[in-house]
Amino acid sequence: MSELRRQLDFAIATAQEAGRITLAHFQSDTTVELKADQSPVTVADRSAEQRIRERIEAAYPSHAVLGEEFGGPDDQRGSSHRWLVDPIDGTRAFVRGVPLYAVLVALEVDGKIEVGVADFPALGETVWAARGEGCYWNGRRCFVRETATLAESVVAFTGASSFARHGREAAWQRFQAATSYQAGWSDAYGHALVATGRLELMLDPAMNVWDCGPFPVILAEAGGFFGNWSGEHTIYGGEALSTTSVLLEQVLELVAGDTDG
Repeated sequence: MSELRRQLDFAIATAQEAGRITLAHFQSDTTVELKADQSPVTVADRSAEQRIRERIEAAYPSHAVLGEEFGGPDDQRGSSHRWLVDPIDGTRAFVRGVPLYAVLVALEVDGKIEVGVADFPALGETVWAARGEGCYWNGRRCFVRETATLAESVVAFTGASSFARHGREAAWQRFQAATSYQAGWSDAYGHALVATGRLELMLDPAMNVWDCGPFPVILAEAGGFFGNWSGEHTIYGGEALSTTSVLLEQVLELVAGDTDG
């Protein structure tokens, strides 16, 4: 077994173990706190990230870790390998008892995402990929859809008001007009839905690095695109979209017509 495959297996097991920790608090009376940016956090977020960090420290003590709740290096100083961790992506969904939240674990090697896992504990779904190894959904190979036009496509988003807050309202209006259906409350699940061929486009006007972590390799291995709204393959753009290779040019044309930001 290659080292990359071992790292992928480790990431899958780690994300799923952390997911089981979150389930112990899901649809319960867990206390919700607000962080400085007014985003919610719970004991489930902190406990899951702590467990992920413990596993990484035990298995890969020389690797760096950047997580949403406990921070870490903002680059790979001192290590060629850095794990990116979001213990609960979609905490707003989690605290409302909506099962679309995810545990995200990714491994960045020399600045490139090589391993990515998105586990959806309350749905019993895990999507994973490693560079050159393919993308898998609960163990079966998956690919993006082959839809030819945006007019036939479904677009997902997390919160409708986020587009205006981040200067993308005009673009969002165009995407609504251009697509057949728009589905909200998606967070990481929207990107996973694109990779598994269940919809064609996920739009996020604001993303942190740990929100993006697994998706460059997941989408690439599924035959799609993950990156910023300019079409660059990056997790550092502060925004993100996932789509298919067939639709990417059409998507970027709609974005380029934006004049409000």
